[in-house]
Amino acid sequence: MSIRFERDGSVAILTIDRPEVHNALDSGTSDELTRAWSEFRDDDRLRVAVLTGAGEKAFCSGADLRGVGEFYKSMTSSERLRRADSEPGLGGITRNLRIDKPIIAAINGYCLAGGLETALACDLRIASENATFGLPEVTRGIIPGAGGTQRLPRLIGPERALDLILSGRRIDAREAERIGLVTKVVPLARLREEALSIAIRIAENAPLAVRAAKAAVWSGLDLSLDEGLRLEQRIAEPVRQSEDAQEGPRAFLEKRKPEFKGR
Repeated sequence: MSIRFERDGSVAILTIDRPEVHNALDSGTSDELTRAWSEFRDDDRLRVAVLTGAGEKAFCSGADLRGVGEFYKSMTSSERLRRADSEPGLGGITRNLRIDKPIIAAINGYCLAGGLETALACDLRIASENATFGLPEVTRGIIPGAGGTQRLPRLIGPERALDLILSGRRIDAREAERIGLVTKVVPLARLREEALSIAIRIAENAPLAVRAAKAAVWSGLDLSLDEGLRLEQRIAEPVRQSEDAQEGPRAFLEKRKPEFKGR
């Protein structure tokens, strides 16, 4: 198995376990990731996921180039387009697999090409000090085709995204933090601890509210402010009717920790 799936209370930890090839993704590994993401999505006991890579050198270096050529040769252009419209993409979450629970990327070492595109499909990104980021696809005669041209400009702006996409250059963790690609940089030895700390903090909150808040943010990005405000209310109203919405204020008044049930 090239994917490790662990549980730490209500947190799922997914580890790409191919350190000998810098955790590159072949078709089998992507399929395993898809199954792992589906398990996380469908298990109500799990509230947050952390994605990382085995070892200290790489989060994920992208697609395993030893198999990419043969993979594309096995299909016609129209077959590839049909596949792209219906099947999960590289890394399982880059396309056609919607997950309403939060996902945190704990990025250790190389985060390149499809590896960066997988990290971009997560909600939060925490990096170790030795992390390196880049989308080198144009240097190989292709373009970032697993969401890189779409997610990166939305995250850091089109000019900064184009700088990385068109040059294929790599950046270190501090530059990634400065441009907003990652939210925090920590020493490698603290990366897992920090990612789990954030995951647990999120998991302790009301799960319906967390999922609704995530949906409101991502669904509203491409709307006008007025449209987004209306969307926010449509998403917020069912949450206000939940048992958790009653438990939160009650626990606050009783000066105790709330016990959220996801109902």
